[in-house]
Amino acid sequence: MPYYISLPEDALARLELSSQQIVDAIEEAIRAERKGEISTAPKSAIFASGGRYMMTTLSSADEPPITVVKSVMVSPNNPSRGLNAIEGAIILHDSDTGQLLAVMGSKWITAVRTAGLSAVVAKRLANPKCKTIAFIGCGVQARSHLEIFSKMFPLRQVRVYGRGQANMEQLCALAETKGLTAIKCQTPREAIENADLVVSSVTLSFELTPFVDARWLKLGAFAAITDAATPWMGETLAELHTVVIDDLAQEQVSEKKMLDPGLITGDLKGLVGADFAAGFDPHKTSTFIFRGIAIGDFAVAGLAYHQAKLMGLGEKVSWN
Repeated sequence: MPYYISLPEDALARLELSSQQIVDAIEEAIRAERKGEISTAPKSAIFASGGRYMMTTLSSADEPPITVVKSVMVSPNNPSRGLNAIEGAIILHDSDTGQLLAVMGSKWITAVRTAGLSAVVAKRLANPKCKTIAFIGCGVQARSHLEIFSKMFPLRQVRVYGRGQANMEQLCALAETKGLTAIKCQTPREAIENADLVVSSVTLSFELTPFVDARWLKLGAFAAITDAATPWMGETLAELHTVVIDDLAQEQVSEKKMLDPGLITGDLKGLVGADFAAGFDPHKTSTFIFRGIAIGDFAVAGLAYHQAKLMGLGEKVSWN
């Protein structure tokens, strides 16, 4: 009898995947996409009333023979309902037969794939001796980035700025468990100025009034801007130097552009494929501005599915 594997968030969190495995899987998938071995579609999005934002990603390959679909929704009113601001799910099909293989939670995979994408860029552009990291936004994405960046760089100090006191406390506590000094900042400028690394992960909202100035970044700093730059003052982005985005083709067809196309150095595929010169430059800022791409979801969801089968995790559900 056909069946699929149900992998809720608690099962995914037990997969014991290392940061290096995540980064390697993403880079391998990017290279495979460049060679035409994985097909992806630009992220689709619907903007609804009340600041709601629905998005999907789609990717498929013959080897491994899987098709990955992710559907996620941002609902600003959810926290007042006792729900997460972002909800969604990921489904895997056999790309040959169409058979349903797995249904997964989207939160853990989105968190680690986003941090993994940032890591792919940071290891090529950031100062390998980074000691100070600043967070604008202190939720799930901030914690996942702290996990991966603390393994990549000799960090000593963490500065946090966010709107939620509980999230700030949780991020500081996580930093302290890693032997890092954690500082709660009163303003975003206090957090960003003189930081080696900056992570911006404010919950995506195109109705947000920008409050972050790109001119606060010091020369040599690297910023991972995971929120499509919505909290950043658009007129200050022209001060940035090296600017990498996730996907040039996706950005071209997106209804809401992240920044002026003339400011973009290249995209993730070009960076990994060495299509343009890249490396740490102490005299320039470098940034990765992105909204998320299908290849990241494909890489991590496929890795998670394979690992779950090896570990015997997840519930088998009959599928007629």
